[in-house]
Amino acid sequence: MVSLVVVAVFLFQGALFQPPQAEAFKIFPTDDSLTHQQITEAAFLRKMVEVCRDVATSQGKGFTLPINSKLTATTVQKACSNSYASLLKLSTFNLAIIQTALSNAAVDRKQFSTAHHFDDEDFKNGRDLITKGIAAVKVSIKKGNYLSARTSLGAVCHTLQDFYSHSNWVELGSNVPFSTLIKPELPLNNLASRDTKTCKSCVGKDCSDNILPEVLQQKLLTSGYFHPIFPDKPAGKCSHGSIFDRTSSTEPTGGINKDDISSDHGFLHNRAAEMAINATMELLEDIRLATGDQAFLRLMGLSQTSVLAFVIDTTGSLSNYIAEATRVFISIIDSRRGTSEEPSEYILVPFNDQDFGPLIRTGDADRFKEQINSLSASDSLNPGMCLSGLMLTLTRAPPSSDIFVLTDASAKDTELKSSVEAMIESTKSTVNFLLTSSLLRSEEDASLSRSLSLSDIQLYRDLAHVSGGQTIDVTNTTLSQANAVITDAITADLVTVLQVERSSAKAENFSFVLDPSLSNTTVYITGDSLVFTLYSPTGVSQSGSVADGPLGSILTVGNIKRVKLNSDNQTGEWKISINATSSYTLKVIGQSSVNVLFYFVEIVEGGHGDSWGQRFTRPFIGRNATFYVSVTGRDSVTVTDVLLVEASGSDVVRGTIKAVGATDFLVNIDRIPEWPFVVQLKGLLNDSSLVSQFQRQSPTQQQGSRITVMAQSQNITQPGVPLSLNFTVATNNTIGNYTIRARNDQGFSVSFPSSLILGTEGSAQGSVTLTAPSDTESGTDVTLTIEAEAPGSTDLNYVTLQLTVSTANAIFSGCYSLSLCLSFFFFIVCHFVCF
Repeated sequence: MVSLVVVAVFLFQGALFQPPQAEAFKIFPTDDSLTHQQITEAAFLRKMVEVCRDVATSQGKGFTLPINSKLTATTVQKACSNSYASLLKLSTFNLAIIQTALSNAAVDRKQFSTAHHFDDEDFKNGRDLITKGIAAVKVSIKKGNYLSARTSLGAVCHTLQDFYSHSNWVELGSNVPFSTLIKPELPLNNLASRDTKTCKSCVGKDCSDNILPEVLQQKLLTSGYFHPIFPDKPAGKCSHGSIFDRTSSTEPTGGINKDDISSDHGFLHNRAAEMAINATMELLEDIRLATGDQAFLRLMGLSQTSVLAFVIDTTGSLSNYIAEATRVFISIIDSRRGTSEEPSEYILVPFNDQDFGPLIRTGDADRFKEQINSLSASDSLNPGMCLSGLMLTLTRAPPSSDIFVLTDASAKDTELKSSVEAMIESTKSTVNFLLTSSLLRSEEDASLSRSLSLSDIQLYRDLAHVSGGQTIDVTNTTLSQANAVITDAITADLVTVLQVERSSAKAENFSFVLDPSLSNTTVYITGDSLVFTLYSPTGVSQSGSVADGPLGSILTVGNIKRVKLNSDNQTGEWKISINATSSYTLKVIGQSSVNVLFYFVEIVEGGHGDSWGQRFTRPFIGRNATFYVSVTGRDSVTVTDVLLVEASGSDVVRGTIKAVGATDFLVNIDRIPEWPFVVQLKGLLNDSSLVSQFQRQSPTQQQGSRITVMAQSQNITQPGVPLSLNFTVATNNTIGNYTIRARNDQGFSVSFPSSLILGTEGSAQGSVTLTAPSDTESGTDVTLTIEAEAPGSTDLNYVTLQLTVSTANAIFSGCYSLSLCLSFFFFIVCHFVCF
């Protein structure tokens, strides 16, 4: 049991280190008010219609889709596809909106930052945040880091949108956005001075006339003061308003926010929201003009942004395989060139028994082919640094990358397994292993072989399964047959319908639902000495021993049976019976615009209003948790079940579902299980008069932890200047020596303690120092991961931080004074402990 002192440490770290909560346009839908997500989505949709209309006009094509409040992702994607040679991606368009919205929502946890919300007339710092954020977006796009760009864009959009809700810009009669906010070269004029009185008290609850006439006549810009604890504010100043704003009870009383229709100035909510939409569109246009249409389309998710990565063992035993593997990989690259499925980038990481890297990353397919053709084998036959090469790839590659590892031997760095699993989990990248077992080689090849025991193979299978990938046994002659499996894995709009793993031999029956949106459905059964039979919704069956049957064609590649279902009559509930003599996996995939995205989030209720943001750490085992689920590819869906399903078993934890949009849901889990799990969703697709069942599953495994890792909130680092970030590791479980690791995706210098001792008090503090090179371009984003592993590798947790390199001084985003943090700390401690 953690002592009260440790509880206080947790809470104090939460106040000091974690981004706190705040209010603005609402996060959750209420009455007819517009939320931040709805404002951002509306701006995205309208701007994309403008871009596609411009492209169509330049090509002499017609474009008739009107810009109005009825636009949906589906209608915009269909209209825009007519302007381009290839079909634009609906699922990734939805993903781009969601990623931006998650970052947008997280800003509302920065309660004590006046700049992030334009509170307290903090216009200069607010404008600085916006312009620095825009610079970060443009640099990230230039570097091809579109997720980082969307993260920065979401935060910028939130602050920009808050200006119109929290200031008196709308009350001044303005009909267009305040463009000065996105143009640092323009002066901020007509700001009310700190000594200028701006408001009078509201008459009861009527605040429609509380801004002083002289402020409106002189067109002075002001915003409301806000604080959840202290009532003080400068004399005569407007307050933000709401029951959580202590300053609104101080003369002049009331407030001027327009966050929703019920706010003090809620009668102007719709005008403020529309102005915020137009301002967000203006921001997007600025980014478009700076980066070009193709890059802008990728930022919006309507163009391919996938990354294909190869991690290749170059030790001597693979000398006869490297040439064949290179031929197969190049044929895959060539087959996608000029198509909508051409990767935006390629990554190559070689490794051997002595070293790994360097990482080669390029968007030029010809240059990449030259690099992969130049690989040569070393003379050694020792185990290789496979996991080190894979870890480098996971750290430096964008999230959701497709990674293929070719090796024939055990890994000499197996101590990295838990870290690799954590990186797979946080990046949601898919890892597939091509294993050249010595048992399957020719006599000539076998003479060069290294040992690959069953435990070695199981390690690779474990990592592949965690990521939703495959482990394929190949020989030099069958490597080309693996082409079909590799091609399946990197197909666009790939979704997982079902994936299960069984570690023991037994007969079992499984069922899965195929919906009308699915095409190119493929069933994979991986294992040795197994027998299976597949049953269609109409009762037709096909044995696994029949290569071409009534339900599909079966290809055997090493230990994999690949069943490509026939295209006719797929819709409905399918069944498969499997009888195996050893462990096996079952995976059902297909192509569909309907996919499920999920992110663990943290919701804080009360204070300045409900707020939430994505959690970049594992949830705590045995406690409740919430995750955000979004279904892409449809304008509305019905979700009936969201389950945490045991990754290697059949146990299930059912979630409670709350709709927060037509395709967006918050799911509450009463307790996080001890076992690794995947998220499974079932529901109904509502297509005009046709309603059909569907199911999807997250390909990446997740798991909880009994370790908590908390890190100091800091958004900015300066080039050439070491940045120290404090972090705390705490647990209510195992005491002892915890291994600490830290890494970043830019390869910047990083130093940290190799271990921390957690004693009976259950917590310990450390510091990570990150140094960006002095020539780092301002606006560069960096992702820092801090990891803590329990003694004996029995448990591991991590926290991921997003920082931006800037040549300007940082604007502190957490508590702006120690006394305020302490006050908030004791307030929270009393709330949790006293009552």
